[in-house]
Amino acid sequence: MIASACFTTLSLLLLSQDALAAATAPTPVVGRSMPIRRLNPSKSQNFTLMAQQAKDQRDMLAAKYGGQSLQTRGTGYNLSVMLYAFANRTCLNSYYGTIAIGTPPMSYNVILDTGSSDLWLTSSTCGLGSSCGTSPTYDPATSSSFQNLSMAFEIQYGSGAVFGYIAEETVQMAGFSVEQQGFGVVNALSSDFNQNPVSGIMGLAWAPLAATEQTPFWQTLASGGSWDSALFGVQLTRYGNASSATQNEPGGVINMGYTNSSLYTGSIEYYGLVGTPLYWEINMNTLTVQGISIDIAGVSTVIIDTGTTNIAGPATAVASIYAQIPGSQLGTGQLEGYYTYPCSTTVNVEFNFGGNSWSMSPADFTHTQVSSTGCIGAFFVTPLGRGSPSWVIGDAFLKNVYSVFKYSPASVGFAALSETAIAQNGIKAAVPFPTIGSVATVTNTGAASSTASSTASSTASSTTSSTASSTASSTASNTASIGRPLSLLYFWLASASIVFLFL
Repeated sequence: MIASACFTTLSLLLLSQDALAAATAPTPVVGRSMPIRRLNPSKSQNFTLMAQQAKDQRDMLAAKYGGQSLQTRGTGYNLSVMLYAFANRTCLNSYYGTIAIGTPPMSYNVILDTGSSDLWLTSSTCGLGSSCGTSPTYDPATSSSFQNLSMAFEIQYGSGAVFGYIAEETVQMAGFSVEQQGFGVVNALSSDFNQNPVSGIMGLAWAPLAATEQTPFWQTLASGGSWDSALFGVQLTRYGNASSATQNEPGGVINMGYTNSSLYTGSIEYYGLVGTPLYWEINMNTLTVQGISIDIAGVSTVIIDTGTTNIAGPATAVASIYAQIPGSQLGTGQLEGYYTYPCSTTVNVEFNFGGNSWSMSPADFTHTQVSSTGCIGAFFVTPLGRGSPSWVIGDAFLKNVYSVFKYSPASVGFAALSETAIAQNGIKAAVPFPTIGSVATVTNTGAASSTASSTASSTASSTTSSTASSTASSTASNTASIGRPLSLLYFWLASASIVFLFL
């Protein structure tokens, strides 16, 4: 989901082998790489800017959820933390990442968002002017695999919208390639979108949610048996409280097709999705703050959204949360729906989704500091109406667990972070590199189904050998295959990375 005008972005970069060697998967695959640039955070922020960011986040949430129509594993390392300015405002915490598209492949930075399902890129034919942004654009004329489906699409996002047409292309991410992947080619968009370095969005939610009516990239791989396990795992690092953080820092990992046991301890506890898979929506049983149980009116549904910086909830529950913190005050104006509280207060929060209780670090309860003594809290009042999810839980919580998004049975899982994962908070490492080479290829079967039948497969089967072939092989529909990249320079990869933008 996009939770602010800069969308909270989840980025896939590839970290150097030395920096995160301990988190590398046991069975590598062959991948190609392309360098990614580092950016430095802006040091100057003021109350007006931060208030605008807060309002943008609520507006985006309302639009998004309030009525918007081995050889087979890959993971990405390098969730980078960065602070990036969009026009006259600064991004909220966001993760964005790199995909490659076309023949020959070209790389683009996109938001990786478990709260939406569409893939789109800004087109080279996007109208002139600042509204089309300054990021690299996609040029269909340069790709031999481009197919125009001649269908228009439009997606509304709170403070703006994108317009264009639907096409098919070969799309690569984390060492996997999907041929005939449906996506949106955007030729008009609002000015709040696509500021450098982001060129688009890749949704990681379910097919029925897609405005383009195309099956998401991840779901094609999961349903086609291209992964060892039909799931992907996410680990996010923390930089909001690191005063020495530079603009482009290692920010975690997304594991595609397997779970990385070096990043968590104990077992993964899974929670089944509520109803037909649409969002990653599960039940929440209890919520405690400072050891006090918060009245959440029984079992509430929550959406697990890597694309949202903070946590949105019902007004009565959020008021009860801040009632446990002396000195808290309800915001007004652009801070409507938010609360300020004394920065000196350590706030302890625990969530329970039906089994273990999961703690949230006090550092993540602080969204940002707005005065010498006052902070904005991470919990804010949901702008969503009746019939919408009660809660949207974003990165403020997800930085505290290893999260798993499972295709079948459709569920979300959490596990405690390992010392290896925790040690990556604030890590200094080399500039990461995106993967653009194809190592496993499948063909998309076409438009998304509007029913839950797209989740029928209960297990993912491995269809290729664990060793990369030295020559490229042709691929049949829905069959994974391994091939050596065309470049003589290649890297052994077992993952794909993510980048985090933060306030």
